[in-house]
Amino acid sequence: MEEVDVEPVITNIPASAGKHLGFTWGPGDILVYETLYKASGFVGSGSPFIHEIRKDEDIYSPILRKLFNESHHIFVGLQTVGEELPSKNKKAQFVSVSKNYRSVIRACMEELQQVAVSTKSPDIATQYGNQVSILLAIELIWNLCEVLFIDAAPAGSVLLHLLDWVRLHKADVDEKAKEVLQSESPAEHRDYWDVVVSYILQGRLEEARQMLMKQAVLHPAARNMYKLMDSLLSKMPFYNPGGTQTLTEFHVKWSLWHEEADHCLQDNSFSSNKHLELICKILVGDEDTLLEHKELLSTWYHFLVTRLLYCHPTVKPTELHHYAQSCMTLFLESRSVPEPLDSILLAAFEFDIHQVLKDCSIALNNWWFVAHLTDLLDHCKLLQSHNLHFGSNLREFLLLEYASGLFTHHSLWQLAVDYFDHCPEFGRVYLELQIDHVPLDTERKALKVLRICEQRQMPEQVRSICKIMAMRALRNNRLGSALSWSIRAKDAAFATLISEKFLQDYCIRGTFSDLDLIDNLGPAMLLSDRLTFLGKYREFHKLYGEKRFSEAAKLLLSLMTAKIAPRSFWMTLLTDALPLLEQKEVIFSADQTHELMFCLEELTSSLNATPASEDRTMQDEDMEQTKVELLRLALARNLAMAIVKEGTVET
Repeated sequence: MEEVDVEPVITNIPASAGKHLGFTWGPGDILVYETLYKASGFVGSGSPFIHEIRKDEDIYSPILRKLFNESHHIFVGLQTVGEELPSKNKKAQFVSVSKNYRSVIRACMEELQQVAVSTKSPDIATQYGNQVSILLAIELIWNLCEVLFIDAAPAGSVLLHLLDWVRLHKADVDEKAKEVLQSESPAEHRDYWDVVVSYILQGRLEEARQMLMKQAVLHPAARNMYKLMDSLLSKMPFYNPGGTQTLTEFHVKWSLWHEEADHCLQDNSFSSNKHLELICKILVGDEDTLLEHKELLSTWYHFLVTRLLYCHPTVKPTELHHYAQSCMTLFLESRSVPEPLDSILLAAFEFDIHQVLKDCSIALNNWWFVAHLTDLLDHCKLLQSHNLHFGSNLREFLLLEYASGLFTHHSLWQLAVDYFDHCPEFGRVYLELQIDHVPLDTERKALKVLRICEQRQMPEQVRSICKIMAMRALRNNRLGSALSWSIRAKDAAFATLISEKFLQDYCIRGTFSDLDLIDNLGPAMLLSDRLTFLGKYREFHKLYGEKRFSEAAKLLLSLMTAKIAPRSFWMTLLTDALPLLEQKEVIFSADQTHELMFCLEELTSSLNATPASEDRTMQDEDMEQTKVELLRLALARNLAMAIVKEGTVET
């Protein structure tokens, strides 16, 4: 992998001469504007523009959103790793989690590379190319942290892991080897020896032997020389952590092999073939020879691993920082100041976790990497000495920053909720603040937000969301939805208001809208008196429709005598009683009829005492008077029939 500069891009906004800039920021962006403040002696007009700087463009990339989504699942799973697991099993699980994170990074990186190659837009290709470079650096750092901190490979094994680390991030040799092998004469290809030497530098000796066989066939006169080199390569020992051989036994065996290689070099066994002699010099770890092949090594850390392989294969993890510093100094002699990536890797080799996280926070363009890596390291109990940070531990601080950034995105905000859930000290406070800023664009989204708040027992947020949605529904004249939201908010005053609207709508249209909702109010109708009346009045209509006249009459009368019905609705109720009074069979008893008469008289006396409204026309008043006369007549007839019926029964 080529070295990448992972410094963030700084956007400069020019200010007019003599102007003062004001700014405000959120988790995902900064707003910059010119203030009205005028410096002394300056005359000029201000700019009407507000400039927006987005600090984290990655959350708006459709491909990188997959990274955020997939890593969220891994994060949530990691929080459930049981404390009761044995240390050995737990370590294996943490290594597995780390590899899962890296596989997600690599999958996104490969997709970005494909899009960068296929796109016809140079700007998009450049943008995706930059993102690939950053992801390459992220995976490189993560992989090294996995080897040194999470897996904590011991002496002997650590070099094997570092070899895998270099091979994974220096894969260009495979593409070059493929090109060589597909040519008509691989041994004569211009890149043939570069491939062989690259294999040797990466410790891939089997592949190197196979490539050298092609050269041996081409030069039968030098067969013995190639045979000797093949023997050297085949006999080089590699430590097997799971085998019976101890580290000391391996070191003795490796030293004997190293002496043999050095002997071949000293007696000029390969002096007649510069390529084989070069390989032999690499095998004995000749420093000058390695440095002469910087273009094949490409990075100081590749140089470090190759040097350890052929000089110090049993290196202890605690010794790595010494060799790392030495190799970086030798390799980067022309550069006075190391790149950010170099400093981060060097800090890792020095086992300075805190410095790695600090440098990554400064160099990388978002919090994704440091938040997830810190969380994993904290689960591995590696951050105990670095927990104080802004009044909270380092893990929580970084997770809160990352999740706050996610909340600025229209869909990723849902992922942020789980991150806040796993921040025990300030997570709930952050969630309560952020949830208020989620735009409730649709009813479906509002229900999602509401469900989150209900599950976490956040009553204030629940009421706020329901009130907002109820008001919006009411403005759009969607009474059923407005009533449903007000019931959910347990807002008695608003439920009363909407119930009034329902009743007004009924008076105008003669029918109820949203019957299913009203029919299934259940205990919710007790939220307010007006809502109770609405539910009971609808129940009266159902009883009437089912021809259960006696029950309907009893309910209608109780609505008036119990003062549940609003006085403005009494005339409507009395009018509803007319069809029952006109039935051939007596529905209202004499006592019930007297009560209806009393209600009618009370209503008419109050109407007469009320000053005439300008809105009421003479026609309206005549209609009211006609209704009153019809009711009086119907009540008188029903009373007479009821007295006769009740008297007959008594006799």
